[in-house]
Amino acid sequence: MDYGRPGRGDRLAAEYVLGTLRGAARRRFERLLAVHPSLRRAVVAWQERLAPMSDVVEPVVPPPHVWAAIERRLFGQPAAPGLWHRIGLWRLTTSLATAAVVVLAVLVSRVPEPKAPLLVVLASQDVLTTPVKAAFVASISGDGAVLVLEPLERPELNAAQALELWAVPAKGVPRSLGLVRAAGSTTVRRNALLDDTAALAVSLEPPRGSPTGQPTGPIVSVGKIRL
Repeated sequence: MDYGRPGRGDRLAAEYVLGTLRGAARRRFERLLAVHPSLRRAVVAWQERLAPMSDVVEPVVPPPHVWAAIERRLFGQPAAPGLWHRIGLWRLTTSLATAAVVVLAVLVSRVPEPKAPLLVVLASQDVLTTPVKAAFVASISGDGAVLVLEPLERPELNAAQALELWAVPAKGVPRSLGLVRAAGSTTVRRNALLDDTAALAVSLEPPRGSPTGQPTGPIVSVGKIRL
């Protein structure tokens, strides 16, 4: 997904803060927050925009029969008398939630902004010479400690095949960065990820990865790193 497209990142940030971004989409968005400063800024902006709304909403005590129905649905029987009916508890909960949002926004805004992430496209190799067609985009944090690899097209693998990611130096042997998920994102956390790395490559390997510590199967996709 192109998060640089106007409005798309802002819309996802709004859904994230409101809580309507759920499941796999929410987990993927949280992973991308680590490497996309613009997404973090959008999240903070929406937190600051929505926090004051709780100040203008007057607390309302629902009728007793509403709370009784909720208690029966949650617990099977009514809770202790007065547990849900105290207006002080309602206001305290609202105040604490508002304070938490404000504190989170302040803390996030004070975190030093990292360098812009590095994007590397790992292009699929010639399908005539490789048994699997695969292409990826790698988003690497500015400090080189986090890499998120997303498939641009889902590789078709059989039970005897797996994909492995390699950091390829200008000179010397490749270093394994672990197995790659064929469906969904792969996150790699490693200090000095970019040190002496000229390219990233994905090879076709046995199910548990290369048995030798070096690529044993064909290279199915590769992308050069331009710092």
